[in-house]
Amino acid sequence: MMEKLKQSKVAALLKSTDYDRMVNVKGWARAHRGSGKISFIALNDGSVIHNIQIVVERDNFNQEMLKGITNGAGISVSGKLVQSMGKGQNVEIVATEIVLYGTADQELYPLQKKGHSMEFLRSIAHLRPRTNTFGAVLRIRHALAFAIHKYYNDRGFYYLHTPIITGSDAEGAGEMFRVTTLDPVKPPLNESGEVDYKEDFFGKATNLTVSGQLEGELGATALSLIYTFGPTFRAENSNTPRHLAEFWMIEPEMAFYDIQDNMDLAEDFLKYLVQYALDHCIDDLTFLNNMIDKGLLERLKSIVEVKYERLTYTEAIAILENSERTFEFPVSWGVDLQSEHERYLVEQHFKKPVILTDYPRDIKAFYMKQNDDGKTVRAMDVLFPTIGEIIGGSQREENLERLMQRIKEMNIAEETLWWYIETRKYGTVPHSGFGLGFERMVQFVTGMKNIRDVIPFPRTPNNAEF
Repeated sequence: MMEKLKQSKVAALLKSTDYDRMVNVKGWARAHRGSGKISFIALNDGSVIHNIQIVVERDNFNQEMLKGITNGAGISVSGKLVQSMGKGQNVEIVATEIVLYGTADQELYPLQKKGHSMEFLRSIAHLRPRTNTFGAVLRIRHALAFAIHKYYNDRGFYYLHTPIITGSDAEGAGEMFRVTTLDPVKPPLNESGEVDYKEDFFGKATNLTVSGQLEGELGATALSLIYTFGPTFRAENSNTPRHLAEFWMIEPEMAFYDIQDNMDLAEDFLKYLVQYALDHCIDDLTFLNNMIDKGLLERLKSIVEVKYERLTYTEAIAILENSERTFEFPVSWGVDLQSEHERYLVEQHFKKPVILTDYPRDIKAFYMKQNDDGKTVRAMDVLFPTIGEIIGGSQREENLERLMQRIKEMNIAEETLWWYIETRKYGTVPHSGFGLGFERMVQFVTGMKNIRDVIPFPRTPNNAEF
């Protein structure tokens, strides 16, 4: 009895120079052409953007079975790996055995034709990973996720799992998704006629987290260097290409880091991720450069080659006011910068990434360290081309008196943050951190125009189908 062949990945076989050996591949047919004595199947298993060519001597196979091998069909192929004489590939497989696992009716299969719009592909998120574009995006997404863990592990950081269900709003970030087991029709009411969350599962009102930062700070005050990498949620009724209701965040927190250390880490981290993608995903990036964004590779390379420009918010406002540009959102000191302002600074004025610091305290969160001028805080935003803000962070306020002052000024209930406040009572130290929206990073690296196209199953208003 012939020994069963072990399955090989297409990615590995395309690089192989070990010819004239028997191999087995499994995957999905992308095309099947030829009707004479020889036909050719383009097979892809998702391990690489490229297909491997299967040479089929038709007289050796069941003709009805071969008819079933159309675009989308799942098959297993055993045969001899040989050096290809044709253009475009180094190797091909001369088939000796083909098993047809599942057909794909060409009248019904949504991916039978090419050139579908991104909007259409979002409506079939269960199938769109089979396309070249989304296969490339998902492989790059994986590589970046791996690179994030490698980066922090290699630098002595500890991966901290922060809660997804929380009783606090880290940033005052707006609407949150409520988590409850109470009867939605007839919830228990208190004496004031309001919902009595003491009867709820956790004995208080809870939500899906918008950030792991506050809990991350707790970890940093014990382990010194931590990072989080998990899902976060915001119930914004927004349908823009920049927003998701469920997305992933990377949030390092570092004890004994000041704002300069914070900026250094953020710049190094971003350069590392881009370089990792260039080193490990060049086939997928080349495809996206050719098909989605002609300037992608050049832009990625430029990110790792330059030193990012660093300036204060006040200096940036002066540049914008003197730019002689008419912005949709007028610029003046004290306003929160919009994407158009950020991109002007990066793409037009400095022509490289920018790190802004020292924002007005009135537009920033309570936990940011206050400067001695009484007007600004040690905030830090990294601005990228095409994206605008890609990282937001700050040196945290470690002084108990100043922290309490801001909590009172912003009418935040102290009892909801008692545990956070206590870290400033017992062994407080300078510390800093930032947050990187993972999907924004994937969007930048892939050149995709809509953030919904860099996450496998986007969660947006009226969209939780898959």
